[in-house]
Amino acid sequence: MKHNNQENKIPLLSFFSGGGFLDMGFEKAGFEVAFSNEIDEDFARFYNEGMSSWSGEKREVSAICDIDEASTKEIEGRLKGRFGIIGGPPCQDFSIQGSKNGFDGLRGTLTYHYYERIMDLQPDFFLMENVPGLVLLKKTKKAFNAILDLFREEYLISTERLNALHYGVPQNRERLFVFGVKKSLVKDTSLYTLNDLWFNWPVPSYPKAETSYNWGEPKGRGLEIKGKKLPEPPLELCIGDLLISNNEKRTIPNANEFFKLKKLSKIRKIVEGDTYRPSFKRLHRKKYSPTACYGNNEVHLHPVYNRRLSVREALRIQGVPDSYIISTQGKLSKKFKMIGNGVPVPLAHQIALSIKKFLSELEHYKPKMNGHLVKGKTKPSDVKNSVEEH
Repeated sequence: MKHNNQENKIPLLSFFSGGGFLDMGFEKAGFEVAFSNEIDEDFARFYNEGMSSWSGEKREVSAICDIDEASTKEIEGRLKGRFGIIGGPPCQDFSIQGSKNGFDGLRGTLTYHYYERIMDLQPDFFLMENVPGLVLLKKTKKAFNAILDLFREEYLISTERLNALHYGVPQNRERLFVFGVKKSLVKDTSLYTLNDLWFNWPVPSYPKAETSYNWGEPKGRGLEIKGKKLPEPPLELCIGDLLISNNEKRTIPNANEFFKLKKLSKIRKIVEGDTYRPSFKRLHRKKYSPTACYGNNEVHLHPVYNRRLSVREALRIQGVPDSYIISTQGKLSKKFKMIGNGVPVPLAHQIALSIKKFLSELEHYKPKMNGHLVKGKTKPSDVKNSVEEH
């Protein structure tokens, strides 16, 4: 798949690039990844293989190193004019450090290092992705808000929690996104008075999907609303069409890669759709997948076959096209970890389109909520900039 190179593309710096799912979504929207950075050598290899096969061009991670070690001089040499930064700092160390308050809890985290690189490179805009627990858990909220306050010294900030399921991805995956744009670019100062409402995040296609359809469930677990039968779910929100049969698994790349199970007699007793278990969750063909986050190799079970999902099926659940091929053999734990860390490509694409629209209309941009224009009424000094109020 070769992209149209004739349009004037805005260059991006991608940090914590992983397998490139976020990059892919932005490139589909017309951006160009000019620099990528990933510290894990296996993830970088998967990126090189997958992004090359998907794009039809040779792709390589620009710098395989810690985010702090990526050369500023080398990065700046790749840039001309307006540019942005995208990335999703891993959250594990933040959760540990976040037990402290404010600045004591944020220093040393990768999220803070991401902030430092943004301040160092001064992009015109940036996007950060992370787990919603950062703003939902008391032990991390204060520290994360402290980082946002640092950003707000030079950037107009908007935060939003988005669920991939609401955007046509067959996966119940909610993540926190932060979009920032340099204040010097925003000529309409009334946007400063809107707190998080100044940016138009993409409108969900299925805003209440979890409770709107007759999902496939184990017997006795189906949804009922006042005795009314719910409509059948849209096929794009179900994993059924993403599954690979035994006849296909040797002909589709990465389809014959999955963890072997022990004690099959116990696995056979787990019914289709039983995702309410602490482990060995078996998916349902007529329902979405729980969050594809496969810690301890706990990859979900195939709805019909007594096996775990394959690498290809997991990629499909993340919205990754089959043209993205990982040619490295083995390393299953790393492959599933990389897949689980990524942003679903269709969601990344929708966010990228919203950002592209905002940038193209910056001089006369008008934010909307539920289709209606939003107007600022308060003075900038009266606005309380905190995720806690979001």
